[in-house]
Amino acid sequence: MDDFRKMDEMEMSINLKAIKSAWLFGILFLLVWVAYDWIKTDMLNVAFILMTSQLIIYWIVTLFLKWKFGKDEE
Repeated sequence: MDDFRKMDEMEMSINLKAIKSAWLFGILFLLVWVAYDWIKTDMLNVAFILMTSQLIIYWIVTLFLKWKFGKDEE
């Protein structure tokens, strides 16, 4: 089995940008899907639950990590 090596700063930056782009695409895709279903059927479906839960989790984790790393600076 191959040993894993640590990524250098450039690889980490590339991976972070790719993850952000994929996440943004997913959110925009779900937003379009939710809007289409809402206009077409006047109902919100599983895509709405997925989109909102993903945004809520992102918001909570962001707040927690900012609080945690801000607390370390004191």
